Amino acid sequence: MKIEYKFVDGTVTEIEVDGSLAEFMLEMKNEGDRVERKETRRHVLLSAVDPEDRYFDSGRDTPEEIVRKDELERLTAAIGRLQPQQRELLRRIYWNGEKQKDIAAEDGVSERAITGRMKKIYAALKKFMD
Repeated sequence: MKIEYKFVDGTVTEIEVDGSLAEFMLEMKNEGDRVERKETRRHVLLSAVDPEDRYFDSGRDTPEEIVRKDELERLTAAIGRLQPQQRELLRRIYWNGEKQKDIAAEDGVSERAITGRMKKIYAALKKFMD
């Protein structure tokens, strides 16, 4: 029996094999095809990727989601009311993950000064959100 063999470089050749080897190779090909079909049918639920519904809208507005959305909108508006240098400091610490001591060294101030600036930012945010 002849079987078709495909090389990695794309060339194809036919090889003469005995019946038992041909059956085995055909069985292996069919098993591979079954596994591939099974894998393409598999899916992942969004709840498995995002169990807390933080990134994908669940389609339902539970009271907790409404409160969280409202708080996020209020926080975004409050951040918008900060001075530009305060927004930049927040961005560097929370979004870029920079450490206060590194920012202090770069700005030529003490780490305590950065801590003081952050306290002022927190106070302003609290005031703007009330």
